[in-house]
Amino acid sequence: MPVMNGSDNPIPSSCLLALKELLGAGGFLESAADRAPFEVDFRGIHRGRTPLVALPRSTAQVSELLHFCADRNIAVVPQGGNTSYCGGATPRAGNDEIVLSLRHMNRIRSLDASGDSITAEAGCVLATLQDAATDAGRLLPMSLGSEGSCTLGGIVSTNAGGTAVLRYGMMRELVLGLEVVLADGRVLDQLSGLRKDNSGYDVKQLFIGAEGTLGVVTAACLRLFPRPAGVVTAMVALASPAAALALLGELRQELGACVTTFELIPRIALEFVCRHVPGSRDPFTQAQPWYVLVEIELPRADSTLTGRFESALAAAIDAGRAIDAVTASSDSQRDALWRLRESIPEAQRHEGAGLKHDISVEPWRLPQFIDEGRSLLSRLAPDARLVAYGHLGDGNLHFNVSPAGASDTTFAVTGGLISRAVHDLVAGHHGSISAEHGIGQLKVAELERYEDPVALQLMRSIKQAVDPRGIMNPGKVLKAGR
Repeated sequence: MPVMNGSDNPIPSSCLLALKELLGAGGFLESAADRAPFEVDFRGIHRGRTPLVALPRSTAQVSELLHFCADRNIAVVPQGGNTSYCGGATPRAGNDEIVLSLRHMNRIRSLDASGDSITAEAGCVLATLQDAATDAGRLLPMSLGSEGSCTLGGIVSTNAGGTAVLRYGMMRELVLGLEVVLADGRVLDQLSGLRKDNSGYDVKQLFIGAEGTLGVVTAACLRLFPRPAGVVTAMVALASPAAALALLGELRQELGACVTTFELIPRIALEFVCRHVPGSRDPFTQAQPWYVLVEIELPRADSTLTGRFESALAAAIDAGRAIDAVTASSDSQRDALWRLRESIPEAQRHEGAGLKHDISVEPWRLPQFIDEGRSLLSRLAPDARLVAYGHLGDGNLHFNVSPAGASDTTFAVTGGLISRAVHDLVAGHHGSISAEHGIGQLKVAELERYEDPVALQLMRSIKQAVDPRGIMNPGKVLKAGR
């Protein structure tokens, strides 16, 4: 396998010319200004260079492009909405990889309301798909803070999670079928909307969460659901994560699968948001240590659910298991409560450059994990502030660390030590160092350190079998073999 030498623009000009002819007018970007947004990641941490951004308009063109690149050993970096937190869609610095954007492939191919499915091309923005489902009287439950810019191909390739995983699962549970162009240009057509298909290996699953390292997802068929009659949103104040976990159990016992969202928020995160996000305010008159944002969906057949939900919250408060609760009585109040949750990353940026850890453990372990993590942090960085929030119901915690102040640069020295200690703690709890953000290029070494050796060897074997030349997004997920 040839090794890229990392020199400036090693892709021969004749190859670039041929690629431009293949893509046609409007099918590529090559000026420095046009390429610049594709050469840096969402957080501005990972930067690279590319001589060409390919903008194909059809699966056939993607197939031609990858066949051409495979023959000439040209690396390809698929990029969706470029919202990755781990640099998974950013080219490397050698200027020897082309970026592949499917922004022109944004058609909704079909929507089957009676069969509860939607088939669309990979360049479709998530919010557009949500709107199409709504117009058809159906629900696409995948919801992310970046839904106005992230694309279908990206959220499939990263196995996106979001705020409704508790009820509907991650992207892997929503995908019925895929169309994928393999590294050599062959097209894998498994775009069927079948609910039951037990004919051999389910190979489409290989590409969900593979971050573009095995092929390019060009279209997907997703599950839809009946729209609920409505939602009820509440924020509950509690004394501890253990109390929050107990409340979740009570609500699920009473309301079952109607509990859609259960988001843990510490006091410090609420303070950050109220301090930095205009229009935000604390919904409670007295500060409390912890909160949860709870949302339930109302099925049309059960008109008593709202009352049962409110009664369950009142009973928890009366019994001392919760401290207080507010329930949204309008769309604007619901939006205000959600803004408190969704604005945490933005507010934390105003508090200085922090450390992000996207971890998961079994939900019952989370209270102990948070306590141990706080003790760990007090030893390694006594002045730092822990901001632990996230999806309590599925065990996914954003275990973030903010500096003592916006001008504090302590993490430049201690950041690696803290992250290693946090991930060691995760491993001790049999958890995952990447719950929903993926591996990208940021966590390749961490995956090597913490993943089961047998699983890691299987990953390498799959990569070798599906992409033997190593042209697909090299250096992401697994160490580059080129």
